[in-house]
Amino acid sequence: MPRIDFELNPVSHITTDAIGQPGKRVFYIQGQKGDQVITLIVEKVQIQTLALGVEEFLSEINKRFPDSPEASGEFEEGLMRIYPPVDPLFRVGELALAYDSDQDMAILIAKEVNNNEENPSPEENLDPIEENEESEDEGNAVRFWCTRSQLLAMCRWGLEVSGRGRPVCPYCGQPMDPSGHFCPKRNGHKH
Repeated sequence: MPRIDFELNPVSHITTDAIGQPGKRVFYIQGQKGDQVITLIVEKVQIQTLALGVEEFLSEINKRFPDSPEASGEFEEGLMRIYPPVDPLFRVGELALAYDSDQDMAILIAKEVNNNEENPSPEENLDPIEENEESEDEGNAVRFWCTRSQLLAMCRWGLEVSGRGRPVCPYCGQPMDPSGHFCPKRNGHKH
């Protein structure tokens, strides 16, 4: 289990955003509680996957707690931008979700990429005892405590931001640069 070195309980603001030109953007998650701001680097696919996971997560919460009000995913674009200065704490390797029903709070847990991992041999993968042991080298983690509506708005905004990237080639499915795209499905012809 990772160390929880930072905890914003509750966040006053949580968002995701991207900085840079399409094709060269860097994606971030940023949470704020008062004057404390925590910014983390994430991958575009992590934002997209999180958005899908949050929809399922909130649906499950609604089934388990039918008397709780529906979460609203509405957001104002101007309020969803990240705040400077952007000084990321770490790069996220894994995102997880939890729910505290007593407080009706969702918890977004961001775990740091573990750069100390070595490629284990196949024999090491077969030992279930070693797989369950905790690693002392495991990275940091941050818990962002937020309302279900804050989480849903962040994810819907994340899908909006991730969709503003480069257009996708209809033939090969790869992103197309503004200068053109050499498509392998069209034998490398530029279109």
